[in-house]
Amino acid sequence: MPKPAPSQGPFISSVSPKGQVTLPAFVRRRLGIKPKDCVWIELDSEDVLRIRPVSGLLRYYGAARRFKKPLSWKQIERIAHEDHAINAAREGLD
Repeated sequence: MPKPAPSQGPFISSVSPKGQVTLPAFVRRRLGIKPKDCVWIELDSEDVLRIRPVSGLLRYYGAARRFKKPLSWKQIERIAHEDHAINAAREGLD
């Protein structure tokens, strides 16, 4: 069994005007977080912030909007293509 990594920190990071916080390199390495990866951010009732990498289908949790009535597979596919095009266009504008 591997020995747990020693605790590093605490550390201070500033918040950018866009609300972004930089994770220190040692945190990204330890968690295996690479550029463009998604992270799960959770704030508990005691204001403790937890961040962990997300993989697989969990990455898309909440990505689809809810509909009032069931849709056919063709309708879902069309909406997914439209949403993808919108998101791709937005990323190109940043």
